[in-house]
Amino acid sequence: MNKHLKIFLGLLVVGIVVIGALRLLLPYWTALQQRSTSDAAATRGVLRIGVDNWIGYFPLCSPEMRRNLRSHGYTLQCIDDAANYAERFDKLADGKLDFAVATVDSWLLNGSNRGYPGVIVAVIDESKGGDAIIARSERIADLNALTQSKGLKIAFTPASPSEHLLKSVNAHFDLGLYNRGNDKWQSPSDGSAAALDQLLNNKVDAAVLWEPDVSRALAKRGMVKLVGTEDTDKLIVDILIAGRRQVSQDADAVQALLDAWFKTLESYSASRGTLIQDILDETDLKRNQVDPMLEGVAWAGLAENGTLWFDVLQRQTFGNDGLIEAIQAAAQVLVENGDFDHSPVPGDDPYRLTSKQFIQYLYQQTYPNGASVSRENSLSSDFKPLSDEAWAAMRRVGTLKVEPISFRRGTGLLDLEGKRTIDLIVERLRRYPSFRILVEGHTGLAGEPQQNLKLSLSRAEAVTRYLKVTYSIDDDRLRAIGYGASKPLPRQPGESNRAYSYRLPRVEVSLLSGGR
Repeated sequence: MNKHLKIFLGLLVVGIVVIGALRLLLPYWTALQQRSTSDAAATRGVLRIGVDNWIGYFPLCSPEMRRNLRSHGYTLQCIDDAANYAERFDKLADGKLDFAVATVDSWLLNGSNRGYPGVIVAVIDESKGGDAIIARSERIADLNALTQSKGLKIAFTPASPSEHLLKSVNAHFDLGLYNRGNDKWQSPSDGSAAALDQLLNNKVDAAVLWEPDVSRALAKRGMVKLVGTEDTDKLIVDILIAGRRQVSQDADAVQALLDAWFKTLESYSASRGTLIQDILDETDLKRNQVDPMLEGVAWAGLAENGTLWFDVLQRQTFGNDGLIEAIQAAAQVLVENGDFDHSPVPGDDPYRLTSKQFIQYLYQQTYPNGASVSRENSLSSDFKPLSDEAWAAMRRVGTLKVEPISFRRGTGLLDLEGKRTIDLIVERLRRYPSFRILVEGHTGLAGEPQQNLKLSLSRAEAVTRYLKVTYSIDDDRLRAIGYGASKPLPRQPGESNRAYSYRLPRVEVSLLSGGR
């Protein structure tokens, strides 16, 4: 090969490389030129949020939100991944998303093996009726029947917030649904509508649904709501997560997004009609679907975020703010259902997952003298008195998971271990603030019937008294009954007499549904 040919080939290669580079750079050059010669020059960038179509997230991607964010110089890009949380958090970790929305449980479930690439900067909303477990009443009357019924089938959407409701109920009421190897009851569905279809076509006995399918199911004869999120507290909580890279490198953008978000909520709160119209314009939902969906969402504004969820003024005991409580409660549910062997919270420190600085700044700027926000304590709320007949007519929701409550031998006096057991029960009671509490005492088969009856009532009353005195639970919410030995447990296959007699003396705590 002569010298001139070599030079020619070299120049040809260089030319090809240059042309290729120009072709790659041309779109960037064009975009830069477009921005520099237009109104876009005043914008500070695009903020990308990973979302799905849960109605609670609508204001975050609404026309009102875009207008408010534009005033800060940012444009908004909402990326709907159809609730693919694994993909959402991968993109957050890779910097392809700046923010992501999720429920607390889904963040714990999917964020742990990705090193939690973000921090929670705001609570968006809490499900208050948006999710529920619906059953065929002739087959399943209450949550206890989910364990007792043979050949049971439940339709649910895997890895959804509604499944977290099912997992929570399973853990709190000790239903045993998620025991290893026990999956015959499961009938996975692709969304709430598909689960409802299985229920209405008699393919399953119960279904975990979200609105508007909850309302559609209850409109049919023979359907009963076993439990809904309107009866729960801090169970399904939606959060806004900012990428850690975003927080460390562009905190102004985080502050801008939150400011725009809370202004959007204020605007829609002042004009619900505008919110509904924007939903109708931006989605394919019908008006009769929108109303029940909105009723199931309790949005958390700036005042609620600052006082109830992040406790920016630290008026409560350190560690008792609502978001930390929700994280710890969700982690415990996931552990009890076998999703983790131990808490997925990094270092068992939930504060590694939150950042209150942005809420704190906005709160202090907006409410220099503090904001008046009241939220009913889930344990000390008032209940109206009921007659014996009214108590008898209430529907049993289910019996809580209760470890044996110990008493001083042959008495109705709680010992120290018994009090500690009740303290653990209270953590479950916190999640269900609207139900009445029935405490039922039972004894073994031996002994004189009247003495057994007296002892069982004394022990049930000791538990209700401890709940009232220690946790300020309204006396009208509590009822104690003693059955003596009249309601023994069924004997388990192969159970020895000794093991059976050990299980019989017990105190059961059930939740009842009825007027407050």
